[in-house]
Amino acid sequence: MEPASIRELGILVIGGGIAGLTAAIEAAEAGNDVFIVEREPSLGGRVAQLHRYFPKLCPPYCGLEINYRRVRSGHRHFKVFTQAEVQQVTGQPGNYEVTVLLRPRYVKLDNCTTCNACVPVCPVERPDSYNYGMTTTKAIYLPHEMAFPMKHVIDEATCLGESCAKCVEACNYDAIDLHMQPRTITLKVGAIVLATGWKPYDANNLEILGFGKHRNIISNVMMDRLAAVNGPTKGEIVRLSDGQPAKRVAFVQCAGSRDVNHLPYCSAICCLATLKQSLYVRERYPDSEVYIFYIDIRPGSFEDFHARVRADERVHFVKGKVAKVMADPETEEVIVEADDMLSGRKVQVRVDLFVLATGMKPNAAESKVAGLNIEYDEYGFAIEDPQQGIYVAGVAKRPTDVATSTRDGTAAALKAIQTMVRK
Repeated sequence: MEPASIRELGILVIGGGIAGLTAAIEAAEAGNDVFIVEREPSLGGRVAQLHRYFPKLCPPYCGLEINYRRVRSGHRHFKVFTQAEVQQVTGQPGNYEVTVLLRPRYVKLDNCTTCNACVPVCPVERPDSYNYGMTTTKAIYLPHEMAFPMKHVIDEATCLGESCAKCVEACNYDAIDLHMQPRTITLKVGAIVLATGWKPYDANNLEILGFGKHRNIISNVMMDRLAAVNGPTKGEIVRLSDGQPAKRVAFVQCAGSRDVNHLPYCSAICCLATLKQSLYVRERYPDSEVYIFYIDIRPGSFEDFHARVRADERVHFVKGKVAKVMADPETEEVIVEADDMLSGRKVQVRVDLFVLATGMKPNAAESKVAGLNIEYDEYGFAIEDPQQGIYVAGVAKRPTDVATSTRDGTAAALKAIQTMVRK
């Protein structure tokens, strides 16, 4: 059990995604005590849900496993709190007191061996947020195959509790405690790194694009899970309606982004995500066809990658906004209509999957903490305040990719260390 108060002065990192992990590791390896507070049951954030990421198009576990190993090897400088939220901050730069709420996991970390005996006996299922609701897990579950910590957790919203307790009976290690209660601890910190990450824009708001009306209309984050070998289809890119191969796939760019009615800003990574995902389809099915409907393509510094995708004769770029989306009830195909601005013609294609490139919505403003004196811009991104010893990294600051988020994390660690030195 964690003590009610930890008096050693350290650096607080709010958020355990790639930006927060990087900041925490860099600060700890420089000899500072670091506290990571993550609201989910495991570290890794959105990156852990990707199939591949830029710039090397490698699986995220490559980088995450290295980071997890660095956390373990530097454990004397780390204190990781999962299923935790910062409730209040008091004090001043160099001397903050932070109240953290620890929500019950109902599984004792020291006792759980991840034997999985508890899962088969659980009678209740829940939507699996790791797979964006495309699959289910039991009420007691392992977040995913590379979770850190690699321990089970119980979803209290779906668990039947004492009226069931089958998992308690199945556990041979006394690891499950259905009587766990929320509790708070107090941390003393000299600097704070805000790395609260992002969530996908809710595609249900995009009524004209048909999300939620047909199973073969999905979002870009769902597409990455479909392509992942540990995803809901074990890497098979298929139609969700019937499990048939999705050999004709259309993507629509700026789905809710650059739109005053939804997200007014460009989310920076959507074009790259679609270019990357078009390769998923082309590599999986050599006879496939891909259609990309766009306003303009913004590949950033990856123009060579953009040119590589453009050179594929089976990837068709259509400059124009999608005007209508329909579903054929007989074939399960999605029918997409758009005006091609370059040819002046109306284009209609029939596809197996229609993928919406939804944008990134920051968690920062929605995770406001009492006493944390920080401002947010009109879109909800946090504004760094060095005078307060509060630094921002990753998508908490602005829409950005994984590589930039890691650089942000390193920069935030350096500035937090400087604040500690000056305290």
